[in-house]
Amino acid sequence: MTGSKQSAPAPVPVSFTVHKQSCKLEVAFDDGAVFSLPFELMRVYSPSAEVSGHGPGQEVLQTGKRNVEMAALEPVGNYAVKPTFSDGHVSGIYTWAYLYKLGRDQEAMWEDYLKRLEAAGHTREGGRDLPMTAKNAGGHGCA
Repeated sequence: MTGSKQSAPAPVPVSFTVHKQSCKLEVAFDDGAVFSLPFELMRVYSPSAEVSGHGPGQEVLQTGKRNVEMAALEPVGNYAVKPTFSDGHVSGIYTWAYLYKLGRDQEAMWEDYLKRLEAAGHTREGGRDLPMTAKNAGGHGCA
């Protein structure tokens, strides 16, 4: 035996609940973690090449996604789900590990997104506006 260390398997979702009114996807994992993921966060951090590019530095800043809704959620094998968003975005495949990362790191990811929007002079509604901060961003999800 080589002494290589096996990593523990990633947590697996045991349930999904789409909350249309609050615009959030609740995902419960087999390790007991439960995350409430705003549709907007999922959309702006889509793992699709259209959003994340094909490598570091190729990300495309998503604007105007504050009121995006989830029209459908389909399973992809036994490893992921594929949401359809109300703005027509359908190409992101969210693996169990990526969903877990979104839930675990959502606060930092949200702050990073708001900073990038502000630096680009954009608002969550899509237009250019006054500089934004987490304080005046109005919270997560639909307005």
